[in-house]
Amino acid sequence: MFKKIVVAGIACLVILSIIVIAIVNSNKDFSANKVAVIYIDGVIVGGRGHSSFIGADGGTDAIIKQIRKAREDRSVQAVVIRINSPGGSAPASQEVGEEVLRLRESGKPVVVSMADMAASGGYWIAACSDKIYANPSTLTGSIGIYVPYANLEELYKKIGLRQEKIKSGAHKDILSPEREMSTEERAIIQSMVDDIYDQFLQVIAKGRNMEYEQVKALADGRIFTGRQAKEVGLVDALGNMYDAIEDAARMAGIQGTPQIVEYGKTSPFSILFGARSQSELWKFFAKKFVDAPFLIAPMAIFHPPWVQN
Repeated sequence: MFKKIVVAGIACLVILSIIVIAIVNSNKDFSANKVAVIYIDGVIVGGRGHSSFIGADGGTDAIIKQIRKAREDRSVQAVVIRINSPGGSAPASQEVGEEVLRLRESGKPVVVSMADMAASGGYWIAACSDKIYANPSTLTGSIGIYVPYANLEELYKKIGLRQEKIKSGAHKDILSPEREMSTEERAIIQSMVDDIYDQFLQVIAKGRNMEYEQVKALADGRIFTGRQAKEVGLVDALGNMYDAIEDAARMAGIQGTPQIVEYGKTSPFSILFGARSQSELWKFFAKKFVDAPFLIAPMAIFHPPWVQN
């Protein structure tokens, strides 16, 4: 009896999902006055990031797909990238930044809206856009690169732990925590940091139309508020996400109020029912079935990358 109830419940859920998909698809508006909003939340890491049953977060693979989708969607006239991130992996930030540049090359304006924080790698991405909005108290900047390293040699001696490695080359165990770094190894790591740092500065100089040395003077790792960042040329305007959306619509020549399209399926409900966004799904349920919203709080665990910015 219990099995029959479970099977019947699953069957009802499948039927309901098919009905919802049909209704949502029939209600889609294909007008060409859309502004897409893409979210970058948390530590920026490459690959697929981390996911759980109640949502997925992190990982630049999904962000890049969303940017490409916005570029290929003819009904999307402009894109707002909402950044709330302290930074993360330099290569991952660079990868997203390159996709933002390609999006701009397609002729669609790209405006960044900074939330609580858009620092380091978050600023790398922002610098690739057409225009940057920040709240007056947003934390941004932190332009720089570092490689974390801990020397635990003395601790290992105290607890009687000794590690040995059979390696293929002199520098294969570089940054190993059980021994002190050699002068030659330090020079190797420093050269890597300097190279990525130079790439970061060049992106900002080009994106912000600033002199390289002017950017370098600001790029000592310090953090700016949104208002301070505007004063030194790292931010264009002060305002919230909807100010950025309105400006992006204006830049794209959209008349009247733009239709906002949120990219990315952020919950199992949106994945199941085929909605293009969680907000789109909620609008459907709010209109058809219920009067009070339900909240989905996606969670993820981030592991800091080796080379960070």
